Formats: sequence, C-alpha cells, structure tokens
Amino acid sequence: MMETLEGGELCFPQLLNTSCRKPMHPHSEAMLLYILLSSISLLTVALNLLVIISISHYRQLHTPTNLFLLSLAVSDLLVGLILMPAQILIGGCWFLGDLICTLYRIVDFIVTSASVGNMVLISVDRYVAICDPLRYPTKITQRRVKICVCLCWVCSALYNCFLLNNHLRQPYRYNSCVGECVVSLNYIAGAVDLFMTFIGPITVIIVLYMRVFVVAVSQARAMRSHIVAVTLQRSVTVTAKKSERKAARTLGIVIVVFLICLCPYYYPSLAGQDTLISASSMAIEMWLFYFNSCLNPVIYALFYPWFRKTIKLIVTLQILQPDSCEANIL
Repeated sequence: MMETLEGGELCFPQLLNTSCRKPMHPHSEAMLLYILLSSISLLTVALNLLVIISISHYRQLHTPTNLFLLSLAVSDLLVGLILMPAQILIGGCWFLGDLICTLYRIVDFIVTSASVGNMVLISVDRYVAICDPLRYPTKITQRRVKICVCLCWVCSALYNCFLLNNHLRQPYRYNSCVGECVVSLNYIAGAVDLFMTFIGPITVIIVLYMRVFVVAVSQARAMRSHIVAVTLQRSVTVTAKKSERKAARTLGIVIVVFLICLCPYYYPSLAGQDTLISASSMAIEMWLFYFNSCLNPVIYALFYPWFRKTIKLIVTLQILQPDSCEANIL
C-alpha cells in the first residue's frame, strides 16, 4: 500500500528509483492556480492577437513604428500561445523527452529575447521621432525597420543557440531525475545572458526614454514661453504640464514593469550564482518574465487611440465588411 502511494506521487510510477516526484498541492489551491495562469495565458494571446490583426489589416497603420509593435506582439503572442500553456499542462512533470525539452527551452529563450529586443527597438524609434523629428522620415523607413526586425529575430536565435549549445549536444545532462526539464547556465553564461537580456536593454531604454522626457519637457516649456496673453498662457501651461506628467508616467511604467518582471528571474545571476531553470515547475520568477508579454500590449498599444478604435471594429465584426482595410483609423 505504501509503495502504491509513493508510486502515485511519481511522474513515472514504473521507475521508482529514478522518477521525479510530482509537486503536491491542495486540490482547491491547485485549481485556483491553474485558473489564474490559464486566464493570464488567454489574456496574453487575446491582447497581442488584437494588436497583430489591427496593424496587419488596416493600411493606415502600416507605419514604421507600428511594424516594431507588430514584431513585439508576435513574440509576445508566442509566449502566450506556446510557453505559458506548456508550463500549465506540464503540471510539474515533463513527459515529452529530453530532445523536446531542449527545443522547448531554446524556443523559450529565443522568443523572450526577441521580445526584449523589440522593446529596445521601440525605444530607439521613439527617441528619433521626438529628438530628431525632421529627419525621422528619412532615418526610420519601412525598409530599415524590416531589416532591424529581421536582425532582431536572427540575432536572438543565433545568440541563444550559442548560449545553449551544451544542451543541444547533451539534452539530459542537467536532469537529476526522469520527468525533469532543466536548463542550467554557469556563472559566465549567466553573466552574459544577464547583460544581453537585462542590464544592456534596460540601460538603453532608460537612457533613451530619459532623453525623450527631457526633450518633451523642454518643448513644452518653449511652447509656454511663446505665449503672451495671460489667459492663453494658463491654458497652455495646464496642457504642457499634462504632457509632462504623461511622458513621466509612461517612462515610469515602462521601467518599473520591466524591472519587476525580469529582476526575480535574473536574481541568481545578479548574486553571482549559477542559473537553474526548470520547465517542469511553475516558478513565480518564470511566470513574472512571461507576464511581461501580457503587459506589453497594454503599455505599448492600448494607450494609442487607434488601437482602442480598432478593438471596437474587430469586436463588432465591422472588420469583415468590404474594403474595411481602408477605414479611417487615425
């Protein structure tokens, strides 16, 4: 009876000595957890799918900036469509074999790195648009944006395949038991990944957005200084201060969300430890990293009036009408 009970807690009951054990949670707690995580996954897919449909369908939205948003939405959609459901369905045990485990982890690293890379490209685009608006149309062209997006994905794939080359050669080398899917990065590899996917991008984003904020504030103050009439000056002052607050709020949201979602994941590397990532566990740091893909469309798209308008057109099925792609969105 005791042997049966122990076997029931194993991922592979027939392998009593080598099988991993299933994580034990109260039934009610496990159900709430699965409902919460499934809701996050569905919300991530829905929001990013709306961004993709909006930008792809309506011709007015085929702009360089929106191409960056489209690429970000594609990477975040893959997180919600592949990575999140896999974590939920695994349930603490990996049944798909060592090779699929390695391929899954590579896709995981590529998609999340591409998502961070797209966020950096968006910050560069906004920097040029605000700080050099006269030369923006010649600097940021459709062709250059497409090249940058392709390079982002290709570089992400090459970088992560190199980072995980040991796992490609020996997919099972870090598994301690059967039913486990583990990726381990030593101190050097963890430090490289820390800089390439966290410190480097957040530094670029902070520097560029701070520069954007300074320019936006200086433009608002210059606009106030050119107003002579007292009544008009009050009106412009209020508008300018609102613009400053909005710029500061957006900057703060981008940086705070990025830090909250990625800091727990990179804490071992920050502390100088080896990084151990298990696909067969529902680690909160991994889900916070994934949750960033749910928040990205809210931060980068939902604040745009055109996105709110296209949501209404999609939900009310007006998108199915003839020539709807030519609709006036902006």
